[in-house]
Amino acid sequence: MIINSNQEKELFLEAANISVDILRQLGESIKPSITPLQLDRLAGVFCKRYRVKPAFRRVKNYRHNTCISVNDVAVHGIPKDIPLVKGDLVSIDFGIYYKKIYTDHCWTWSIGSPNKRNSKLLEVGREAVERCIPLAIEGNYTGDLGFEMENCATSNGFNILKMFTGHGIGKTLHDHPDIPAFGKKGSGTYLKEGMVLCIECQVVDGNGEIITDSDGWSARTKNGGNSVMFEYMVIVGKKSPILLTDTLNWGTVL
Repeated sequence: MIINSNQEKELFLEAANISVDILRQLGESIKPSITPLQLDRLAGVFCKRYRVKPAFRRVKNYRHNTCISVNDVAVHGIPKDIPLVKGDLVSIDFGIYYKKIYTDHCWTWSIGSPNKRNSKLLEVGREAVERCIPLAIEGNYTGDLGFEMENCATSNGFNILKMFTGHGIGKTLHDHPDIPAFGKKGSGTYLKEGMVLCIECQVVDGNGEIITDSDGWSARTKNGGNSVMFEYMVIVGKKSPILLTDTLNWGTVL
């Protein structure tokens, strides 16, 4: 979607603020012994409280409010009824449907202090996406963002998943353009002012190959290495982007 008015911009900011507030409360609810399924149900409670609808429930054949991916599950994790434990890496991917527009963003937390490898994974996963936020300006290309994400991951000894991408968003959950977490500078889709984007990346401790669980959704690393995911919503600007889901000051350790 391309925003054409201040009214549309304000609507996206309003929706994003609600979405961030709900995800923040979900993160604050993560603790040992709680299950992802309980967190998912809590997301439904928060959505009702804010009088919004969970975006992911509008996806065909998906019956949950969130995707919650734990440890080696990289993306699209079905919320399971299995208690979380200290040391788990927990990614909550969440969005809302509000006044006919969608939001979509993700954050990963460690329950308690992570080991050295997981600490580095969290740091790099976050940096890979946050480096791209200033690049969301007119004149750049999706390949500029993808190059930055892959380079950040691989230069630090990790990999990215190539089969899942960031995307545009607006009146649909996944809109034009796709934003792969890899690419060449100056390649891909030209970024125009007003485009609303979800910049995301799954950074994995492994070779980047995945397998899908029997639930048909949860994609986990083939080698069993852990994964983290971070995702931000931005509006492409002329000289600087507008950050919609401002979670830059969030921590990753609970």
